[in-house]
Amino acid sequence: MKEGTSVLITGAAGFIGYHLSRYLLEQGVSVFGIDNLNDYYDVNLKKVRLELLSRYEGFRFVRADIADEDALPDCFRQAKPGIVVHLAAQAGVRYSITNPEAYLQSNLVGFFRILEACRHAEALCGTGISHLVYASSSSVYGSNRQVPYRTADQADHPVSLYAATKKSNELMAYAYSKLYGIPATGLRFFTVYGPLGRPDMAYFSFTDKMVRGEKIQLFNNGDMYRDFTYIDDIVSGVAKVMSRIPDPDENGVRHKLYNIGNNRPEKLMYFVETLEQCLMEAGVIDRPAQKEFLPMQPGDVYQTYADIEDLIKDFGFRPGTDLRDGLAEFARWYAGFYPRAQKTD
Repeated sequence: MKEGTSVLITGAAGFIGYHLSRYLLEQGVSVFGIDNLNDYYDVNLKKVRLELLSRYEGFRFVRADIADEDALPDCFRQAKPGIVVHLAAQAGVRYSITNPEAYLQSNLVGFFRILEACRHAEALCGTGISHLVYASSSSVYGSNRQVPYRTADQADHPVSLYAATKKSNELMAYAYSKLYGIPATGLRFFTVYGPLGRPDMAYFSFTDKMVRGEKIQLFNNGDMYRDFTYIDDIVSGVAKVMSRIPDPDENGVRHKLYNIGNNRPEKLMYFVETLEQCLMEAGVIDRPAQKEFLPMQPGDVYQTYADIEDLIKDFGFRPGTDLRDGLAEFARWYAGFYPRAQKTD
């Protein structure tokens, strides 16, 4: 991406948003970040990410809610972005069962506001948006039995409201691309993990429980598979996608979907054993976790597995971080980030 390019990133205080912003800033790209800093998980972690980003001269930040009708036009006027990367969303499959309203506001209303701001960008900023890149999710595949998951597969049977909102985002983006000529690319992320990550994700929440000496819960009796994707691979993939707008499809619409996953599903029990080993090597814990085996939970799926042939073909890129290497990086970060006194409380 060209030095001096201006990029607007929603969810900039989030896990992927932080890492992508830092990567772009180190490439000389100007980043205008937006985040509402909600309390879905520890806000202090989001504030730490923002403090780290604030050290870069090219970073500007506005605290705003993307679902607020008045917030985005003003942000676009200030940022004058050439590219928009939309990562803000209410995440989490299980939380969508207990708090569905949050998903409607952030993932549907919020995404609509983004699309409208992109549509009117020329009036707001004096120039149009050259590319909208937005986060979708592997959750859209629901309980598809055909693996690996291909973007051409039917994805019309979501098993959670979260998945339904992400599929809706893809349809909304396609419609706006068709109607208003906004080049857009949707990225279906597969189980992203790494340092400064999300505490609600399994690898992080398991670690928190282990240091407190609590049992970790393994659903479907531990018989599950996930395509774990390290954060650096996600960032590399997003950056490559940002630099190239999609070719027109058979309807003349510049819209494309890609999977970004490790293309290698790991058995849940192997993941847990590897995490335990990495945490013990980093001095975070001194013994394996106690485990509680439970039935499958509503909204969960048995496995995820990304087909990434389009990503390889179009960008010559494939994620390649080994699970053990990625979890070792997380364990070293965790050991340095959290004081030992906090770990033993």
